[in-house]
Amino acid sequence: MKKLESRDDIEHLVNSFYTKVIKDETIGFFFNDIAKVDWGKHLPKMYSFWESILFGQMSYKGNPMGVHFPINEIQAMEQKHFDRWLELWRNTIEENFAGENADMAIYKSENIAKLMAFKMELARRL
Repeated sequence: MKKLESRDDIEHLVNSFYTKVIKDETIGFFFNDIAKVDWGKHLPKMYSFWESILFGQMSYKGNPMGVHFPINEIQAMEQKHFDRWLELWRNTIEENFAGENADMAIYKSENIAKLMAFKMELARRL
């Protein structure tokens, strides 16, 4: 199994992941119908986001939490949605990569999902 070690690897991972996401019955509608994602803009941001997280390349500029709040106002982003996001992410990593960075990508995604789920629920209560 290949190690996750370059920007090209991240691009492959992110592309493979979002290929699953856009077809997914549980979370695909957030991307396709609510956010109406411009994939030509979104994918390069996600490459940079994960490159920054995994390799310390500070190429990502943005506020991921801030982008999700308006979506959460239209349609609640609930724990089940974050669980599905994690499941797809973990499966995509495990199908394509192994090693320390692959494990770190899973670990970091779990932390991100926990924080995002908490903040989205908190925002709905306010």
